[in-house]
Amino acid sequence: MADQAQDQQAGDTGPPKGLPALKAHVTANKVDVALWAIRVLTVLCTIGYVLPLFNNSVSAFYKALLANAATSALRLHQRIPAREISISREFMARFFLEDSAHYLFYSLIFMSVSPNLLILTPIFLFAVLHAASYSLTILDTLGQNSMWVARLLISLVEFQSRNILRAAALAEIVLFPLIVFMAFFGYCGLMTPFVYYYFLTWRYASRRNPYTRNTFRELRVLAERTAQRPSMPAMFSEGIISCIQLVCRMAPPMDHLQQQ
Repeated sequence: MADQAQDQQAGDTGPPKGLPALKAHVTANKVDVALWAIRVLTVLCTIGYVLPLFNNSVSAFYKALLANAATSALRLHQRIPAREISISREFMARFFLEDSAHYLFYSLIFMSVSPNLLILTPIFLFAVLHAASYSLTILDTLGQNSMWVARLLISLVEFQSRNILRAAALAEIVLFPLIVFMAFFGYCGLMTPFVYYYFLTWRYASRRNPYTRNTFRELRVLAERTAQRPSMPAMFSEGIISCIQLVCRMAPPMDHLQQQ
């Protein structure tokens, strides 16, 4: 009996659950909760662009980009404290090594471009992945048995995290020829493809996320195998090889990657 009483007392000393615990968590983790809320907003705005039930689709498109910019700015605030900000060359080099800086730049690129679902695809996928991860933390704060349906959906997202990151990387890559097409037909400025090229090189050289670099490699292998097929006409085979060589010349040098 004494052992049972001690076990009950030990169980009572665990962290509290429910709304009071959630309020305390929000107070102690304001930036993280704000990031979660803005990512959820990004997801909702993207859905609103695809299914404009309560809002204008064009407005939802630009709101999703603004929400992504806000998320990226907050992440940069976490990664680079204000006291370390300067206009030095070293700081700018460090700044553009951060994935959050890449996607802050991404939102700025497309704020004056005609809406397109592929533009929202990478930021939507990243928002889903990170929002789902933090949603689990919030649900754990409320209690282990709270909202089991939401927990199941979060588990499915986390189980597919690798495929989600690969899909986001593929969207980043496929978006480049689309932007070139859009520039020729007046859907964006003529400088947009050149600016986006720099974004793509930063993603290729990312230290934290190798999926863009790996996806480029997988696409290259696929293209080379396609060009080497006996049934492939020589003209198309040579064209594919020329495209591969062009993309390889545009890639950042490997010594740059090794320095990171």
